[in-house]
Amino acid sequence: MNQPLLKETRFEAEAQAQPDGVGATLRSLREAKRLTPAEVSARLKFSGRQLEALETEQWDRLPTGMSLRGFVKNYGRYVEADVDALLVMLDNQVGPTSARPIAVNNTAHSLGPADLPIQGEPVHRPWGWLIIILILLFVAGFYAIERGWVPDSWLVFDWLKSLKK
Repeated sequence: MNQPLLKETRFEAEAQAQPDGVGATLRSLREAKRLTPAEVSARLKFSGRQLEALETEQWDRLPTGMSLRGFVKNYGRYVEADVDALLVMLDNQVGPTSARPIAVNNTAHSLGPADLPIQGEPVHRPWGWLIIILILLFVAGFYAIERGWVPDSWLVFDWLKSLKK
């Protein structure tokens, strides 16, 4: 009669020993790998205070949004955890941390697809630099001719020879 009661108590004790949050899960995985907080902190380049705040789930002491998500992802990779499961746990604990879609202005639909500017892409204007370089070479060439640095055999036009002093 005491035997089934003993099994239930052992099961309940094991269930209570299992971590239930992201921080507790990461801490138990770190401890299972016999890593110290200092080793993890040095490897992930996060301060010991941030690491402690994550493991104790003090969310107000940590960055929010994508920074927190990246911290959990890197920590999970380091302790070889299921990163996707950790991120789902994180979202369940602190709310959505993933990137949110950006709203698009509906007035842009009147433009054709080729007319839409792509934000963040630099505008390339190689002609401007090419013209500046050609002008500088042209001026430097005339300066060299005027100073007499260019041999007469290179000056094929009479008007170039007239520039030479």
